[in-house]
Amino acid sequence: MGKLVVSLDGVVIKEVQITKDKTTLGRRPYNDIVIDNLAVSGEHAVLQMVGADVFIEDLNSTNGTYINGKAIKKQLLSNSDVVEIGKYKIKFLLEDSVDYEKTMILKPGSAVPSGFGLPSSFGALGSPASTALPATIKVLTGAAAGREVSLTKVVTTVGKPGVQVASITKRPSGYVFAHVEGGARPSVNGIPLVGESVALKSGDVIELAGTQMQFVQAGL
Repeated sequence: MGKLVVSLDGVVIKEVQITKDKTTLGRRPYNDIVIDNLAVSGEHAVLQMVGADVFIEDLNSTNGTYINGKAIKKQLLSNSDVVEIGKYKIKFLLEDSVDYEKTMILKPGSAVPSGFGLPSSFGALGSPASTALPATIKVLTGAAAGREVSLTKVVTTVGKPGVQVASITKRPSGYVFAHVEGGARPSVNGIPLVGESVALKSGDVIELAGTQMQFVQAGL
């Protein structure tokens, strides 16, 4: 089963489960997913579920439908594909048995809701829960300064969707930090992330989306 996460300027507007064979998207109120914006055609696109696969087809819309920055007519959606319609971004996520942490939203100048924001997952990792020592992320700067998040899930995503997002994956050998989304790369101890990922050590300071936070592992 898949779902769509609709966002505008990095702010999640709605989440929609894909449960029907056909799910329509457009500006008109009779669509299954209504996006009331002039950049969106009345009947813009349709999602078709064929078995476990989900296809998206552009319905000859005025401004077109894009997936990961490329214009499409009809295409099979893969996990974490981003559909772009006007200024709206719609992330397609396959839901599986992996337990994901909620994304910790880092939005300067705004209150941080309990739980650090909105559900989000990136990728489909099948690794089992690990035996790594418990760890937390402590926010050092910004509106969320002083808050702590326990890294109890297999994958915890942090950052601001649409701007800069990173993930912390809990593995048997420890915790791994990786860049997920955004043009600028996050840094660890002032050094921008160069490769795909880096192992975290207790005390490491992460800077992401203009906010600093510290990785702290128990017993170290």
